[in-house]
Amino acid sequence: MRVTSNTFPNSLLDQLNQLSTRQNRFQNQAATGQKVTLPSDDPVAMRRILDLQAEGKSVGQYQRNISRHEELGTATYAVMRSLTKVSDRAGELATQADALDSPDDLRIMAKEVTELIKQAVAQANAKNRGNYLLAGTASDQPPFVLAADADGNVTSVTYQGNTTLAESEISEGVTITAQTLGANSSGSGPRGLVTDSRFGADFFNHLISLQNNLNAGDAAAIGAVDRGALAKDEENLLLNIGQNGATQSRLEATQALSTSRGDSLEQLVSNEADADLAQTLVRLNQTQTAYQAALQSGGKILSSSLLDYLR
Repeated sequence: MRVTSNTFPNSLLDQLNQLSTRQNRFQNQAATGQKVTLPSDDPVAMRRILDLQAEGKSVGQYQRNISRHEELGTATYAVMRSLTKVSDRAGELATQADALDSPDDLRIMAKEVTELIKQAVAQANAKNRGNYLLAGTASDQPPFVLAADADGNVTSVTYQGNTTLAESEISEGVTITAQTLGANSSGSGPRGLVTDSRFGADFFNHLISLQNNLNAGDAAAIGAVDRGALAKDEENLLLNIGQNGATQSRLEATQALSTSRGDSLEQLVSNEADADLAQTLVRLNQTQTAYQAALQSGGKILSSSLLDYLR
């Protein structure tokens, strides 16, 4: 086998290039703290990192969705509690009204019920971040519109929202909503908070009936009709509160799992991408030493000639 005069210099150059490349890589790892910055550094590790980062982004979005639903659930719960207080007071007035009360006393009670209706409508038209809470997906307009006569008595409260609730994913393949419909008279779908034909709930109309019967001094109608109707409204409000609480508990549990998974993904990405500084510095020092040794030995060999061996 013939060895040409260029064989050693070419071999030395290749070796120096490899050592220089390794030296640059270790210097970059020491400076950035990352052992994988380009696909060429470690294609398999880079693929794992990209997959983990993609999952991490999804988990982050799930966490944001959960936080938004928790906010909506909390705001809706406040509305429910306010309406429950109105319902409690209306029930007390309906119980107090009997044949022993004078017409003037009943009309005074009617005025209070009128104010309770107006208060309840204002509460049911509550907003969160500029969107109406109880209007379904038609959240750009008030869900309830009140009309009154010349004497200030409430004549009607009309629902102008829809019966669709906005949902979003809180984990892979799992969607949820923390919103509540203001009213649902369709006979199917989400439960209505104020009105739901399936459960006999029609809070505002029942309050209007109580108002009118008090104004008319009709204690018999209040006892025979209004008290029972308001009891159904109260039950419906409490069931919605219970559902809200169950949804909030589910969101909290899912958020805890999501946070745990997010932390785990960050650690997995770190294990794949982060450089061990101590190990990197040791390897850098070894590579630099090898590079200097190659330069020195190569220089000595290349400076030798045939005359050096004839002495």
